[in-house]
Amino acid sequence: MNEKAILTLSLVPGVGNQRLRALLDHFNDPIDAFSASIPELHSIPSIDARTAREIFHHTPDLNSIDTLLGKLQRLGGKIISMKDTEYPSYLKQIYDPPAFLYMLGNLAETDHDAIAVVGTRNPTQYGKIITERLCSGLIQSGFTIVSGLARGIDTVAHATAVQNSGRTVAVIGCGVDIVYPPDNINIHQQIRQNGAILSEYHIGTKPEAGNFPKRNRIISGMTLGTVVIESNLKGGAMITASYALDQNREIFAVPGPILQEQSSGTNRLIQQGRAKLIQSVEDIIEEVVLKLKYITPANVEHTAPQPPPDLNMFETRIFDVLSTQPMYIDEIASGAELSTSDTLVHLLSLEFKGIVKQLAGKMFSRR
Repeated sequence: MNEKAILTLSLVPGVGNQRLRALLDHFNDPIDAFSASIPELHSIPSIDARTAREIFHHTPDLNSIDTLLGKLQRLGGKIISMKDTEYPSYLKQIYDPPAFLYMLGNLAETDHDAIAVVGTRNPTQYGKIITERLCSGLIQSGFTIVSGLARGIDTVAHATAVQNSGRTVAVIGCGVDIVYPPDNINIHQQIRQNGAILSEYHIGTKPEAGNFPKRNRIISGMTLGTVVIESNLKGGAMITASYALDQNREIFAVPGPILQEQSSGTNRLIQQGRAKLIQSVEDIIEEVVLKLKYITPANVEHTAPQPPPDLNMFETRIFDVLSTQPMYIDEIASGAELSTSDTLVHLLSLEFKGIVKQLAGKMFSRR
């Protein structure tokens, strides 16, 4: 992908992330956007007349763009867009994925099977021990650890992955040329050698407070599930969990003492039924690997699933429509040729029988 053209487009007034995605989707090479007519640009979804004119008449500051790219090249980094094979496939499926990412290090095929591990910047000793134990188990099971390189749980998660010769990815809230917090400079270098540093923010962007909540959607979006180890009720990890819920990804939480501030958020997630209580790495693997069917093809016998016994005619029809991938209730009702209200009744019955799982937004899947 033409890095200079992507950066040039991203700096046109009025071209935000959504419009940039639309432009990248429309043109095979983003440089073609600057030779397109105003009517053609205006015909692209989300590109209004004003933005079309801005693109058509835009005179890029090529010196500034060359400076950005020069800094990135000196860092040994690159830009990956949604059209590049390296771009995380799960991230493409979320609402508002970044049109492109700055990257130091590299992403591997095995990073497709990734788990986010997040938590407080002020962990207890208990939280540190649990983070090390869970991350060690996940690495040994072949998962990549994704976190945000913040102090506390994030740093322990990344460090544990590195110490166990595993893959880890850090999604940061500043430019990839900035190490934040500064005391994480060593782990920053180790992550580059054992995974990747990713950011949607331009080179030189400072670690401002407003950047971090937004980047959390990337942490949850590029992973199969999010593990929250310790967090207070208003912690950044709770924002990541909220994004994971909206993205129909799994959420796991480690319970803690009820009088401990660092456990108030995780305990609330469990209490509200938004997260699965975990006591060991096996609890995560069972949910992600077995229930989401994330098993390597060599280990799977491709036989047609048989409906469980003791289902009535309507439950069987619904079961036949469902899969391990989340489906919206209207889609299920249409496939089963039932009304939405009848479908909901039978889905709840199947849920009570333990063979259907209800997710956020009236989505359901087989267990």
